[in-house]
Amino acid sequence: MTFFNKKEAPIVISVGGSLIVHDEGINTVFLNKLNRFVRHYVKQGKRFFLVTGGGRTARYYINAGKAVIGSMAKEDLDWLGIHSTRLNAHLLRTIFSDIAHPRIIENYDKKLKKWKEPVVVGAGWKPGWSTDYEMVILARDYKAKVIINLSDIDYIYNKDPKKFKDAKIIKKLTWTELEKIVGKKWRPGLHTPFDPIALQLAKKLQLTAIIANGHKFRNLGRIIRGESFVGTVIRPFNIDASYYDRAYYFGEKGEYQRLGYTQSFLGGFLQMIINYYRAFLIKIFINPKNCLDIGCGTGYLVKALRKLGIDAYGMEISKDALILAPEEVRPFLKKGDIVKIPYKKNTFDLVLTFDVMEHIEESKIKRALRETVRVARKNILHKIYTTENEWLSLFHAPDFSHVSVFYKEKWKEIFQSLKDVELSKKSFFKLPNFFETIFILRKKN
Repeated sequence: MTFFNKKEAPIVISVGGSLIVHDEGINTVFLNKLNRFVRHYVKQGKRFFLVTGGGRTARYYINAGKAVIGSMAKEDLDWLGIHSTRLNAHLLRTIFSDIAHPRIIENYDKKLKKWKEPVVVGAGWKPGWSTDYEMVILARDYKAKVIINLSDIDYIYNKDPKKFKDAKIIKKLTWTELEKIVGKKWRPGLHTPFDPIALQLAKKLQLTAIIANGHKFRNLGRIIRGESFVGTVIRPFNIDASYYDRAYYFGEKGEYQRLGYTQSFLGGFLQMIINYYRAFLIKIFINPKNCLDIGCGTGYLVKALRKLGIDAYGMEISKDALILAPEEVRPFLKKGDIVKIPYKKNTFDLVLTFDVMEHIEESKIKRALRETVRVARKNILHKIYTTENEWLSLFHAPDFSHVSVFYKEKWKEIFQSLKDVELSKKSFFKLPNFFETIFILRKKN
């Protein structure tokens, strides 16, 4: 019998050795909290990979060896660190013995197949590999989107805060920017927020990582639930709306670039057909008197809706998109952010978004949704790119602004958590989930 939701990607967490063993010995206070925390989320259907570091134990052994013989071979230093991680891993495996896979992962070439347990513990493998590197391997092999590195710090700093009083907190950065801080070389016992070699692989795999304080379990819970948290986020690229949208709307990036449609007559014609198709469906199945298209881009859906007799308006965060909007539709478009929509409560019969929500950071999703509900009078429609929409991987180049791609069921859970709306049973033509995912919400009286 499985405990976890197979559809959800596993949560890969690196548990720093400094959290497990401190100066006074084994940190049982931390381990008790970790035990309760993991079991709580296992009951909610989560599954975890916990990869242990060597921490102080490794450094104790490394320092002892150096103190006795003066110097040690690099491979011996590595093996002392590896065995320290394995000792810590066996401790975690013992704590979670009733819900953990019986094998501690020590050889990352041997992948697990159809495992049923919600917890898997990993340790060090071979010289030259840190547990950060092994965490990245797990993310690659088991399709995790985000990795969490727990240590005894809240954030990454631009320099060591213990040595420099003017060290500054870094809340967001790219792998390239982090590389400038930690360098490119790895050595046993290296004390950095992320192993430089693991960094290179994470950068190549385009993973997102979160560095957070492992002692703060309430904060860790917020990370897992997708809420605002204290910690540093590392991404493959800066997701900056002004630059990214300029690249999108001026043709450097395009939804159908794999088919060669970017900045072409065929691409423009396809977009016109899509917008009139969407406008026609909205007219037939919902027929609102007025509506607001959030993330309206260059306003072509607004234009199509108005031609069908709907008093349509658009809101867009990108100045560049609004500049490119057709002149006749510009009076009906407004610059604005979905987390603070510049309209009054109950203004529109219908509020809609097409391929917007997956671009919003998970910690801001509920706030954004509550705003769409606030300005809606009757219905809210969201077309969202979800994991089931597999056709996009065939025709869509990688989009690094897709920061919140979930399964359809997770979006349902998010919508059901909102107080003022319910999932509507209103008839609306939808393509199969392989192509698109559409949700219609009805505002409660």
